[in-house]
Amino acid sequence: MLRKITARQRQMIQLLLDNREEITAAEIAGNIGVSVRTVHREMEDTEHILQDFGLTLSRKSGKGIQMNGPETGLGQLRHFLRAEKPAEYSGEERKIFELCSLIETEEPLKLFALAHTLKVTVATVSNDLDELEPWVRKFGLQLVRRRGYGVEITGAEADKRRALCRLAAEHLDQSDLVGRGPQPEGEGSPVFRKLLAAVGQSRLLNVENLLWDMEWNWTAELPESVYMELLLGLSVAVRRWEIGMVIHDSEEKAYPRISDHQNISGAEQFVKQLKNEMNLSLPTSETLYIAEWFDRAQESSGHDDFVHGDIGLMGLVYRLTEQVVKRTGFPFQSDRILREGLLEHVEQALRRIREGTRIRNPLLGPIRKDYQYLFRMIRDAVEELKLDLAVPDEEIAFLVMHFGASTERLSQLRRNVRAILVCASGLSSSRLLGERLRKEMPQLEILGNVSWYEAARMPEEDYDLIISTIDLPMEKDQYIRISPLLTAEETDKLLRYIQNKAPAEDGSASAGEEDQPVTGESVIGRLRSYKGLLDEIDGLVERFRYYSLSNEGMDLENTIGAMLDKLRGSGVTDDPKTLQNRLLEREKMASQVIPDTRLALFHTRSSHVLMSSLTLYRLQSPLILDGNTEVTTILLMLAPKVLSKESLEVLSEISAMLLDTDLMRLLEERPEQEIRTYLSAELLRFFENKR
Repeated sequence: MLRKITARQRQMIQLLLDNREEITAAEIAGNIGVSVRTVHREMEDTEHILQDFGLTLSRKSGKGIQMNGPETGLGQLRHFLRAEKPAEYSGEERKIFELCSLIETEEPLKLFALAHTLKVTVATVSNDLDELEPWVRKFGLQLVRRRGYGVEITGAEADKRRALCRLAAEHLDQSDLVGRGPQPEGEGSPVFRKLLAAVGQSRLLNVENLLWDMEWNWTAELPESVYMELLLGLSVAVRRWEIGMVIHDSEEKAYPRISDHQNISGAEQFVKQLKNEMNLSLPTSETLYIAEWFDRAQESSGHDDFVHGDIGLMGLVYRLTEQVVKRTGFPFQSDRILREGLLEHVEQALRRIREGTRIRNPLLGPIRKDYQYLFRMIRDAVEELKLDLAVPDEEIAFLVMHFGASTERLSQLRRNVRAILVCASGLSSSRLLGERLRKEMPQLEILGNVSWYEAARMPEEDYDLIISTIDLPMEKDQYIRISPLLTAEETDKLLRYIQNKAPAEDGSASAGEEDQPVTGESVIGRLRSYKGLLDEIDGLVERFRYYSLSNEGMDLENTIGAMLDKLRGSGVTDDPKTLQNRLLEREKMASQVIPDTRLALFHTRSSHVLMSSLTLYRLQSPLILDGNTEVTTILLMLAPKVLSKESLEVLSEISAMLLDTDLMRLLEERPEQEIRTYLSAELLRFFENKR
C-alpha cells in the first residue's frame, strides 16, 4: 500500500523528477528552504516511497543525486503526486511543533487544538506525547495531561530553556541559525520557522554583536562549539524574556554557586544593556542565570588545563589509532593534528552517546560510499576496543573524516593563495575539506579552520579568500560557498573564483613568502613563536627532576603533600597547600592513571604556580588509585594559570607523549639523565615539525 508523504518529501521528489541530470543535496536544500542535513535525513524515507514505483536513487560522487527507473514508474509517480494530498507534517516535525508550542506557553493546550493545527487526529497527538514524555523528563520537566484540562509542560524556567537548547542542537545547523534572516511568512517549513522563533534566531546576531561589544578577551578564545552553545543559550534567554518567561528570584536556590560567579560583573553589564535595548524589567535571578552561562563557557573552553580530558580518554584515542594503524598500515600515530582532533571529538562523542542525544551526521551516506574501505576499517577498530556502549554509524563517519583528513596530509606543497575555511559540520568536516583542497589545489595555503563569527571579523589583509560550507552574515562577494565534499563542479567554480579574486602572481601576498607584507602571521611573529617554544622546552627540560619518595603509611593526600615539599625553594610555587587541594580535587573528578601501567599523571594550572614544572616521583610504597590499581610512579606537571600559546602546546605535547611505551618504561625504570635526554630529543622533533 502506498504511504502518505509529507510536503517536504513531495518537494524533493518533484525536484528529482524535474531534474533528469544529477542534482546535489545542497541544491535541493536551497530550492526547498531547508538545511542540507535535513535533506540527507529525509532521503531514506524518500527512497522507500520511490521503491513503491520501482524507482531508485543513485548517488554519484562529485555530481549529485539522480532518480532512475522505467518510464512507467516515473509516469505513475507523476500521477500519484497530482492526486495525492500530502500529509502536512512528518512524525518528527509534529513532535518538534508540539514541544515548541507547549514550552512557549504557560497555559494548558487542548489536544483537539493541537490536532486541528497539525491536521491529524487527537489519538495521533496523544501517541506523540507518549513518545515525548521520556525526553521531557530528561530535563527535570513534567508533561501533565488531564481530561478536560488539556496538556502542558511544567517545571523550572531554566530547565525549559535547557530543553529548547537541546531541541535546537538536535534539529538545526549553524547555517540555520546564522546563515539566513527570518523567513517570510509562507516560505519554508512552518515547523522550521517555529523552532527558529522559539530559540530566538531573529535576535541571535544582535545578541552576538552585544557580546563582542563587551570586548572581553575570553570570548575570543572560546572554541567554536562552546561559543555557539553560549550564543544559543543567550538567544533562548532573550526570546523567553520577550514573551514574559523569566526566572523569578524565588528560583535562585536552583543555582549551586550563587555567590561564586566569576563573571557576575560582566553578566550585570550584559543584562543591563539588554534591558535598556528591550525596555524590560528583569529580576536579579536572570543576571545570575547569564553569569552561570558565562562561567560554564569559560570552564568548558579547555583553557583551564593542558591535558586533553583525562588519561583514560588519551589511552582510548591511542588504542583506537593503533588499531587503525594495524588494519591500514598507515602511520596515523605520527600525525599530531589527528591526535588532537580525535581527543577533542571522542570526548564529546562519548558524552553524546551516554546522554542518549540523537546523533546526526548529514554526510553519513556520502562518506560511507566514498570512504568505504576506511569506514569498514574504523568500524572494526572501534569494535576491537570493546567499549561498554554502542557506537552508531554516524559517529563512525565522523571518525572517518578525521582519519581521512590525516591520509590526505601526505603531500603538502608550497602555497601562494591564502584561504581560511568556515565549516558548519564541525572540526572533522573542516579538516577533511581542508586536506581535499590542499590535494586538489596546491596553490592554496589553508591558514586554518575558523568559525563564522571569527571569519566575519578577520582583517581582510590577513587572507586572500574565505571558503565556507554555510551562508555567512557578510556580503556574498566576500566569500565562496561550497559543500564539505568538494564536488568536481565546485572545484572548477573555486578555481574560477581564485583566478578572479586572489592576488596576481607578482602581488605581495602570493609571490612568495619572502615578499609577503608583515601582517597576520608575520616573520617577526613566527620568530617570536619559535623562541617561545624553544624557551618553554629548554626551561622544562632543565627543571625536570626525579625523586625517590619515602611515603610509607601515607594516604594520597599526604603523598601529594610530600611531593610538593620537594619543590620548596625551587621557585615553582608560592602556595603548596592550595596546589595540594587542587590536585586532590582533580583526582576525584577523573582518572590520573595511565592505562595498563603503574604510572599516574597529576597535573594542574594555578595562579600559585610561578613557572612550568615537570617532576617525577618513584614511590617506595605503592598507592591504590582507581579502586584497585597500584601506582608506583607519579609524574607531576604544574603550570601557571596564565600561559602562552607556545607553553600550552609544549605541555600538551608532553602529556600526549605519555602514551608512548618507550617513555613510560623510562619513567618507571631509568635514571634522570636518560629521561631528560629522551624528552629533549622528542621535544626537538616536535619543534622541527612545527616550523
